[in-house]
Amino acid sequence: MEAARATLQRIQADIDDSVLKSPRDGRVQYRVAQPGEVLSPGGVVLNMVDLTDVYMTFFLPTEQAGRVELGAEARLVLDAAPQYVVPTEISFVADVAQFTPKAVETQEERQKLMFRIKARIAPDLLREHLLQVKTGLPGMAYVRLDPRMDWPPELQTRLPQ
Repeated sequence: MEAARATLQRIQADIDDSVLKSPRDGRVQYRVAQPGEVLSPGGVVLNMVDLTDVYMTFFLPTEQAGRVELGAEARLVLDAAPQYVVPTEISFVADVAQFTPKAVETQEERQKLMFRIKARIAPDLLREHLLQVKTGLPGMAYVRLDPRMDWPPELQTRLPQ
């Protein structure tokens, strides 16, 4: 009996060790390792996208980037779904220019500095529309630099039902 129990425990341990576990929920983009391949411990089997952290990266010149506040409201309009306007908030503003003209000697040239900005979609909103969420789609980002101003009618939030 003890030998049979030990064999069952060994088999169960082998099964448990064969189960793939992801550190978070997400969508599989593609398979990295093929069936039958030998991987080292911690090896990558699947490429996944975390659908609770979706954002658009865009660039603004110095004058506008300097006025963007973390947490400020922004809107995304995706090329693939221009009928929707997705509310976001600014989650990142680079502290240095991402690309710069060769010579930055005059104020006019400094105005050409471009700063990377991220507009992040709220995780709760992403969960509500999980089946519609796609990553990597191009589109336009709109930032409201003056929080006292209302969004124009064409940038009012419009989401799929």
